[in-house]
Amino acid sequence: MPTDLTAILPDEKVLHKTEWNHLLGNNGEITVFPTTEEEISEVVRFASNHGKKISIIGGGTKRGFGGLSDSADIQLSLSKYKGITEHTPGDMTVTVRAGTPFNELQSFLAQFGQMVSLDPSWPEQATIGGIVAANESGPKRLGYGSARDSVIGLRIIYPDGRVIRSGGRVVKNVAGYDMNKLFVGSMGTLGVLTEVTLKLRPLPACQSLVLLSYPEEMKDVMKQFSVELLDSALEPVALELMNPAISKRLTGLKTYTLAISFEDFEPSVRYQERVLKNMVPEHVQVSVLPEDEAVKFWERFCTSAPNAYSSKPGSVTEASLKVGLKNMDVFNLMAICGKADGTSPEAHGGLGHGLSKVHLRGSSQDVLASIEAIRAGAEDLGGYAIVTHLPYSMRHKTEVWGSKPDYFFLIEGIKKAVDPHSVLNDKRYLGGI
Repeated sequence: MPTDLTAILPDEKVLHKTEWNHLLGNNGEITVFPTTEEEISEVVRFASNHGKKISIIGGGTKRGFGGLSDSADIQLSLSKYKGITEHTPGDMTVTVRAGTPFNELQSFLAQFGQMVSLDPSWPEQATIGGIVAANESGPKRLGYGSARDSVIGLRIIYPDGRVIRSGGRVVKNVAGYDMNKLFVGSMGTLGVLTEVTLKLRPLPACQSLVLLSYPEEMKDVMKQFSVELLDSALEPVALELMNPAISKRLTGLKTYTLAISFEDFEPSVRYQERVLKNMVPEHVQVSVLPEDEAVKFWERFCTSAPNAYSSKPGSVTEASLKVGLKNMDVFNLMAICGKADGTSPEAHGGLGHGLSKVHLRGSSQDVLASIEAIRAGAEDLGGYAIVTHLPYSMRHKTEVWGSKPDYFFLIEGIKKAVDPHSVLNDKRYLGGI
């Protein structure tokens, strides 16, 4: 334990010795729990001046996402740096500390009839900082967009301890370059996010969920139906295709299922439901879930992926992939997953944006084989597959981020310019940056 660090934080904010190392890695020899931005800045400056490495953690839901170092010198926990710092209901904006759990923020905003238009996994544990750092989004990306679309301003601590600001606190901010996009999705490798300003939207007055279940042989029919739906005047916020494995878990039906979500004023929602029913092909089972059941469905959906809370040492290995494809190629991904032996993939993907998630469970050997098979299939379709959850010991046995893209030199150059000594989240990003 470096003695100088005790001068920065009081003893109650420092776990002097890590009592256990998580199997997902991204641990720290010591863990610090700052409660102010000044303390965070001092910890980062200390690490920079003394050649130490920092691993950043919030709620821990993304602990298995990237990271080729088992343990850093210092684990910087933002779990105690939370709370709303500014909320302007009239401007539909909120500024929040990075360690704030997503559901805590949503509960606060609900009092004002507002919400952050994101649907991340594990919202009770996931923090705003982690969601933004990973540019996370869920099935409702079709209507909401990703984290990058919601962020209008950031406060960041550079690897040398300096505090900078990007963007602003109002929606119509067009001054200078949009530096937010540099940090959103950078996995904490360029700076520690301390505050995030987000644009808001009103809570929907009504929401419903339509589930269309169909046999595999209707794949081409449902693909054409999905194209027509996206080209129609209907405005679903989610158009998510689920394979039989995850459909069985979430709906009780072991069939391919298309989940279509509507959120708007009640007359609009009911009208869209009626129009949709008239579009549905024959021999497709239609279920319309009322609002309370729709809410419960999405709650189950958001907690279906493995994370640090569910991953325990044992014979079963858990993994998750994020797959990017052209919209309708999601149907082909489902077929690829159906051939993955021994891992019973639970797969779902957005037909309006092409992003899919695949969850795997099985022996280590079978999981690695499935990862490579799914990645190869995605790349054959012109897409990509990155590993978003995998035990640390296995992340060295596969290319977590896939092959380096042609533009990798740009990403590498930015990292070297901003963090030349790799102080923050070393080896956590693309190409082992």
